[in-house]
Amino acid sequence: MAIAEAHSLHVRNLSKYYGAIAAVDDVSFSVPRGAFLTLLGPSGSGKTTILMALAGFVEPSAGDILVDDRIITHLTPEKRNFGMVFQGYALFPHLTVAENVAFPLKVRGASKADMAQKVTQALDLVQLSQYADRMPRQLSGGQQQRVALARAMVFSPDMLLLDEPLSALDKKLRADLQWELKSLHDRVGMTFIYVTHDQDEALSMSDDIAILRQGKIVQMGGPGALYDTPRTRFVADFLGKSNFIPGVVIGAQSGVVAYQAGGLSLTQASSAGAAAGDTILVSLRPEKIGVSLGGEDMGLNRAPGTIAGWSYFGSGVQFKIATALGEMTVIRPTWRSDIPLETGAAVTLHWDPDASVPVQED
Repeated sequence: MAIAEAHSLHVRNLSKYYGAIAAVDDVSFSVPRGAFLTLLGPSGSGKTTILMALAGFVEPSAGDILVDDRIITHLTPEKRNFGMVFQGYALFPHLTVAENVAFPLKVRGASKADMAQKVTQALDLVQLSQYADRMPRQLSGGQQQRVALARAMVFSPDMLLLDEPLSALDKKLRADLQWELKSLHDRVGMTFIYVTHDQDEALSMSDDIAILRQGKIVQMGGPGALYDTPRTRFVADFLGKSNFIPGVVIGAQSGVVAYQAGGLSLTQASSAGAAAGDTILVSLRPEKIGVSLGGEDMGLNRAPGTIAGWSYFGSGVQFKIATALGEMTVIRPTWRSDIPLETGAAVTLHWDPDASVPVQED
């Protein structure tokens, strides 16, 4: 099953008010044809309201929604030709898998021959052909969600909207289906708009991520760019773990800013306009910090400390290190690590100037 044509999406100055409360506040973004965009944010950030407005289930208070160059803002849901996948599967319990997948085609008046062909193609796409005659109750949660995906794509929609479709699944199955869903997107070439509050899902599947807070997009971009160069403390803290170091700039030279924090002299890859006396807030990812037992010279940034606690995760260990900068979180691989899992052990943290990034306080 292949999608004949992917479509672009443009959201312009979209707002949705409930009384004086802005659930969505003047949001604008564009999604290229065939891209996978994730709307990511905490509960109440407006991501599901945006998705429901795209689907036609929520009437915007202001703004426009366009597919390619066609305004669809006030079209009813059935006239938008969008596929929709929900968290709770929403399968008909009295219909077989094949009958569930065929339902959108039946509503559209497709012939029996056309339905049979397209249902077979859709089930092949999600690798469930052998389950066509089973009832939903005879399937696992992951299989039911794949049936829901097949049903949403069987009529070749203009794009697919997905509202936290994996959140009801256990951790391992959720990780497996992330791979499957990304592979499915690559194969069909359809535009996907995905809503989640799970950062790992967003990072692993998306072409672009829009991070929302209090009804506004605070930053949008590719997963790598957002993770490595967050603009604000909220983005750095929400998308993964981060340490925050407040300091005062001493000076800037040759693309490096020198600053003082916790009585230590540190360096940071330069940000435009930094001047002596300015305050600075630096975000430093836990996995970008080295840990040493010795006091040898290990780079420009060094902070002695002691292990205050640790958590073992198999492939890695998360340490809490007490330092003059405050308690720092450090993540190191367990393979051949010489760092003792011992509270009170003395260590030295070290990192390069470009390992951290200056961010704005929220």
